[in-house]
Amino acid sequence: MGGSAWIWLKAALGIGTVPTQLSAAERNCLAKHAAGKRELVEIGVQFGVTTAHFRSVMDPQGTVTGIDPHAPGRLGLSFERLTAQRLLGRVKRGQAKLLRKLSFDAAGDFDRSIDFLFIDGDHSWQGVERDWNDWSGKIAPGGIVALHDSRSVAYRQDHESVRFTEEVVLKDSRFRAISAVDTVTVLVRVA
Repeated sequence: MGGSAWIWLKAALGIGTVPTQLSAAERNCLAKHAAGKRELVEIGVQFGVTTAHFRSVMDPQGTVTGIDPHAPGRLGLSFERLTAQRLLGRVKRGQAKLLRKLSFDAAGDFDRSIDFLFIDGDHSWQGVERDWNDWSGKIAPGGIVALHDSRSVAYRQDHESVRFTEEVVLKDSRFRAISAVDTVTVLVRVA
């Protein structure tokens, strides 16, 4: 057994830690901006580490919605999804939903105003552009949007999402940048 199945088994047994692509500084920054929010959405859940973290700091009556296609593996299961469900189940605060969809499929059905959005899905230009176009208009005034892999760092090659953030997101007059840590950019909706 290896990969996602092994991570799921360790999580089920309560041993070790579940991996995340976010640094401790990025997690702390995101938690600060997600704290007390009522309607949170994360695009790109993977193992659910960040989704569970959001659930632990959001408003006690809030809802966090994680969106990820969680494709089944060779055994017909998504061990990433099973791990995410386990981690989310450990946090007893508000509600948590996992939508097994691509972000653009979920966007059309999502009709609530968002207080906090974390975009961490497809990092290609086309992928992040579609997420930005589909989801940024759903952010409430004063709401927060954060993007992963949106800034250059010396220890990793840039994704196209870095260039998209520089050329499009940071120039969007509806938003103002308020924080940046490692590869994460955080903006507030101003209009």
